[in-house]
Amino acid sequence: MRHHLISVALLAALSTASYATAAPNPGVHALDDVRILSADDMEGRGVDTPGGARARAYIVKRFGQIGLKPQGATFEQPFTFTSRLGKILHGVNLVARIQGTSSSDKVLVVSAHYDHLGIKNGKIYNGADDNASGVAGLLAVAEAFKARPPRHTVLIVAFDGEESGLRGAKAFVEKPPVPRDTLGLEVNFDMISKNAEGELYVSGAGPQPWLKAVLERVAKSAPLTLKLGHDTDANGKHDNWTDQSDQGPFAATKVPWVYFGVEDHAEYHQPTDDFETVPRDFFQHAVTTVVMATRALDDDLDAISKAAGR
Repeated sequence: MRHHLISVALLAALSTASYATAAPNPGVHALDDVRILSADDMEGRGVDTPGGARARAYIVKRFGQIGLKPQGATFEQPFTFTSRLGKILHGVNLVARIQGTSSSDKVLVVSAHYDHLGIKNGKIYNGADDNASGVAGLLAVAEAFKARPPRHTVLIVAFDGEESGLRGAKAFVEKPPVPRDTLGLEVNFDMISKNAEGELYVSGAGPQPWLKAVLERVAKSAPLTLKLGHDTDANGKHDNWTDQSDQGPFAATKVPWVYFGVEDHAEYHQPTDDFETVPRDFFQHAVTTVVMATRALDDDLDAISKAAGR
C-alpha cells in the first residue's frame, strides 16, 4: 500500500509435491499465488484477523515448498501495536533466510507486505495488486535464489501491518533479526501487477545516486518499461514514495533501499482490486523484472554498501 492522502478447498489441495517438482523457472507460480492470496476466503488479509492468519499459513507453506529455512527457530516473528482507535493488535512478520556464497557479511533484505484492508461495510477488499502481487514477486525471488544461491545472505520477509502504518517493517527495524550494521540493502515490492501504460517504477536512485547505474542496466534489459523515479520531492511530497511503503522505516535508519511499484490506478484501495483485473502479460513481465533486478542488486551489494557508508 502507498499512503497517499481460492477457496479453502483449493488451498488444501495444493500439495508440496506439486510445487517441489514443478517448473524450474522462478515465478512460474506467481499467478497462482496472487489468485489464492486475493480470493474471497482470505477475507482481505486484515492484520490480526482469521483471513490474515490464512494468508500467513499459505505463505509459510510456500516457503516450505520452495525449500526455505527460517531466520531463527520459526518463520514467524510476532509483534504488537496499538491501532489508531486504541486497540491492541497482534501482527506477525514471516522471515526466511537464504545463505549467501560469498564471505561478505552484508545482508540483502527482500520484502513485500501480505496484509490488506480486510472487510469494510460488508465488502471484501481482496488486494490482488495491493499486495498479493508483491508477495508473488517475493516468492519468485526466493525461488530464483534457491535455484541459484545469491552471493550475499538474503532475508525473504513478508511483512504484516503495512496498511496500519508500516507496523511490521517498523518492528523489524527496531529489533532486526541480524546485526543492524550488516543490513546492506532493503528491496521492497508493493503493487507490481497493474499499469495501463505498461510501466513499472523503481524508486531509490534519486536520494541514493550510487544505485543509478545498476538500476539503469536492469531497465535496459527489462521485458517492460522500467522507469526510475518517485523518490524525491521535486514534484511535491505526495509524489515521493520513500515513506509510503515498507522501505520507509529502513530509509529512516539510513539503510539503503529500493522500491518497485506501479502508480495508483482505479482499483487502488477499492473492493474491485481482484485477481480478474490483473493483466497477465504485464504481471509476468514485472515478476521477471524484479527477479532480474534483485539478482543484479545482490551482485553489486558490497559496492552499494560501501558507497552508502555502511
